[in-house]
Amino acid sequence: MNIGIITAENYHYPPTRRLTEAAAEKGHRIILVDPVYVWPVLIHGNPDLEGDLAHPMPDVVLPRQGATVNDSSLKLVPHLHQMKIPLVNKLNAILLSKDQFLTLQALCAVQLPIPDTGFINSIEGFHTVLDRLGGYPVVLKQVSGRVGEGVFLVKTEHQARLILHNTLVTGKGMLVQRFIPPENRLDVRVLVIGGKVAGAMQLAPIPGDFRSNFHLTQKSWPVDLPPEWGDIALKAAEALGLEIAGVDLIVDDKKRAHVIELNYSPGFTGLEAATGLDIAGRIIAYVVETYGP
Repeated sequence: MNIGIITAENYHYPPTRRLTEAAAEKGHRIILVDPVYVWPVLIHGNPDLEGDLAHPMPDVVLPRQGATVNDSSLKLVPHLHQMKIPLVNKLNAILLSKDQFLTLQALCAVQLPIPDTGFINSIEGFHTVLDRLGGYPVVLKQVSGRVGEGVFLVKTEHQARLILHNTLVTGKGMLVQRFIPPENRLDVRVLVIGGKVAGAMQLAPIPGDFRSNFHLTQKSWPVDLPPEWGDIALKAAEALGLEIAGVDLIVDDKKRAHVIELNYSPGFTGLEAATGLDIAGRIIAYVVETYGP
């Protein structure tokens, strides 16, 4: 099969390199679809592509553009669907997971555990939600971010006003979320592929920080995933309609797991390093078994 990957990165980018290696081992080929240099066109009422695209056309596509080129790259996703090219993670699932508050709404609708959270688009809204959450400290988050960017721990009124003044955009809004301290906390990333848990790892913030993203810490450890946490991750991916998902859990000091966010284009370098699992191979196997001839 010719397996396309929507990404603005090249073949040397670690997840892309691993997927390329795994595909080659199984007799398949990775074709990069760079949303900066591949453009959807509508000619005589028919969808087509122009630009720097290796031929032949991909048989199936993995959207893995993340937040690198923002929402403009999402124009490719429904366009490829119109061209009858299957997509592993559909547009609606991607749109839900890119917006953290829409994600939490979808999780709440199926009664999955999440931290208490409010959405604001004004400083006045912040103080109302702050009171509802029980006061400082809280976490302020951009609605859409990547690798821990746009996430702030707020402990005082001065910090709040400074961060809101510099980062709050009325047209985009922000999340205000109850803070779960890193002390006696467990941060877990669960990778779901095709309705099954493919692997899980433990993460931890570096000293003085509260964010545990692997891109920030470069540290990960294997974790024994209790069935309850695995079920939460599977139900979370199902709630958003994601075939492949990174599900981030925070387990508090009372061993209660909360779903923090889902990633439709999860990195897996840290997971492979922590567990020794061939995650790239599992992704390719799922794509071929599900969308192959």
